[in-house]
Amino acid sequence: MKNIKKTLMRSVAVAGLSAFASAAALADMTVIHAGQLLDVPGTAPKSEQTVVIENGRITQVVAGYRDPSEFGEDAAAIDLKDKFVMPGLMDMHVHIQMELGPDNDSKRLRMSDADIAMQSVHYAEKTLMAGFTTVRDLGAQPEQLYALRDGVERGWIDGPRIIGSGGVSVTGGHGDVDGMRADLLEKYTSKTICDGADDCRRATRRAIKFGADVIKITATGGVLSDTNTGTGQQMEDDELVEVMNTAHSLGRKVAAHAHAAQGINAALRAGVDSIEHGSYADEESIRLFKEKGAYLVPTLLAGATVVKMAENSDFMSLPIKAKALRVGRDMAGNFARAYAEGVKIAYGTDSGVSRHGTNAEEALLMKEAGMTEADILKAATVNAADLIDMSDSLGTLENGKHADIIAMNVSPLEDINALMDVSFVMKGGRVFKQ
Repeated sequence: MKNIKKTLMRSVAVAGLSAFASAAALADMTVIHAGQLLDVPGTAPKSEQTVVIENGRITQVVAGYRDPSEFGEDAAAIDLKDKFVMPGLMDMHVHIQMELGPDNDSKRLRMSDADIAMQSVHYAEKTLMAGFTTVRDLGAQPEQLYALRDGVERGWIDGPRIIGSGGVSVTGGHGDVDGMRADLLEKYTSKTICDGADDCRRATRRAIKFGADVIKITATGGVLSDTNTGTGQQMEDDELVEVMNTAHSLGRKVAAHAHAAQGINAALRAGVDSIEHGSYADEESIRLFKEKGAYLVPTLLAGATVVKMAENSDFMSLPIKAKALRVGRDMAGNFARAYAEGVKIAYGTDSGVSRHGTNAEEALLMKEAGMTEADILKAATVNAADLIDMSDSLGTLENGKHADIIAMNVSPLEDINALMDVSFVMKGGRVFKQ
C-alpha cells in the first residue's frame, strides 16, 4: 500500500511539473520568419514577414526577417522562409467520435463509452495534424464530446479547438436512433428528441444545460438514417421557430441539417445560422440565404464518400444506398449554383462520414465545382470564424489573435492540392507538427 501511495504521489508531482513546463513554454516569445504569409485570407499574400507570438497570441506582424532578439532576449525562432504560411484551417462540420464503415453497427454495440472517448482522442489528433486547428462537431455523444472539448482546452489532449453541439431532432426523424430492435431503440433514444413546439423548447434548453456550444437540428431526413423516410422536411415550421427562439435567447447559434428545398427554406425562414449540406437549395433558398445572412456548409466530401461506398461495398442497407447515390451525386452541382449566386460559404466536410485527417479533400471538390482557391481559403478561415462568432480571435493572423498557424511547401492559391500536405501546425502558440 505504501508503494502504491508513493507511486501516486510521484505521478501527481510529475504531472504538476509537466503542466508547469507547458505553461512556461507557452509564455516564451516565439518569432516566425515566413517566406510567404497569407495573414488575411481574401487579400494578397506578403513576402518575407516576421510574426511575433507571446502567450499563445500574435503580438506583431512586421515586414522583413527581423532578428528575434529585437523582441526578447530568449525569443525562439522558427524558420519558415521556404514555406507558405497562413491561419489554421477550420472545419465547421465534423463527427469526431465515428468513422463510417462496414463495422459501424457492431462497434455501436461492442464499444463502451470509454472506448468511444479514446477513439475520439485519436481522431482529434489526426484532424489537428492535417492542419485543422478548430472544428465544429455537429453530432456526437454529448458527455464524451464535451469532455474531449474541455480536455483539449486544458491542454490534456492534442486536438483542434472544438465547438461542441447538442442535437435536437423529432421522433423518427434524422438524428433519432434507428435500425435496431425495439428495446435498443428505447434504450438509446436521446432525451433531446422532441415533438411539438413546446417539447422542442424543452429539448433545446436541456441540450444547452448539459454543455452545448451550438444547437444542431435536423430539419429534413438524412442519407444515413436506416429508414426509407426520405430527405424531405421532418421538423415542422413551429418546431423550427421554437428551437431558434430558445437557442438564440440563451446565446447559442443553430445549425440545420437540410437536404430538400422545403426543409432548407423553412429553416432559413425560422432564422437558422447555417444550413448543413443544402443539397437541393432552389432559387427561394438562395434568396433566403442572402436575405438572412446565413451560411451554407456544403460537405461535398460526404457526398463523394457515400457515393463511392454505395457503388463499391455492400454494407449499406437498401434505403441508405438509394439515398446515398441520389443525394451524393447531386450535391456538387447545387453547391456550384449557390456559390455562383453569392451565397456565403463556410468550409465543412462531415468528416466521420469521410476519414478523419483527410479534411482537405473538401477543398479539392470545391475547386472542382468552380470555387476559386482564394474563396476556398477564406471559407476555411475568415468565414468559419465569423460563423462561430470568433472573428476577434481566429481566422486571420493579426495582433491579439490566437497563434493558430499552418505552413506548406507550395502556395494553395496556386495549387489547392497543397492543403493535402501541411508540414507545420501551431495552435495557440504551441507547435504540434514541424
